[in-house]
Amino acid sequence: MPSAPGTKHRDDSDARRAMRLCTWIGLGTGALGVALLIWPVLLPAGGPWVQLALGVLTLIFAFRARAIGTRGVNDYDGRLSLLAALAGFAIMFFAGQVAFGELVRLAG
Repeated sequence: MPSAPGTKHRDDSDARRAMRLCTWIGLGTGALGVALLIWPVLLPAGGPWVQLALGVLTLIFAFRARAIGTRGVNDYDGRLSLLAALAGFAIMFFAGQVAFGELVRLAG
């Protein structure tokens, strides 16, 4: 099916480069977030809030990589970006519990 007249099809090499960059940044932020979940003493100040920010970044980059890969890369596999997305959801879940506990503790 041909593309719409006004849309430009992404070049496969540009899409592949963007997809790889987003995937590896997502995996890096996910690894950092999981490390901070395992060893929370590494970040004494603002721990759950930084972890939540890392979880959000991980999800953004993982889903961006999946979107670019499915649209612009012919032989896109997607397992690494799926791993990053799963790490992002885990970070958001566990850091969100701690952050909610902090808010409840502050509210009295």
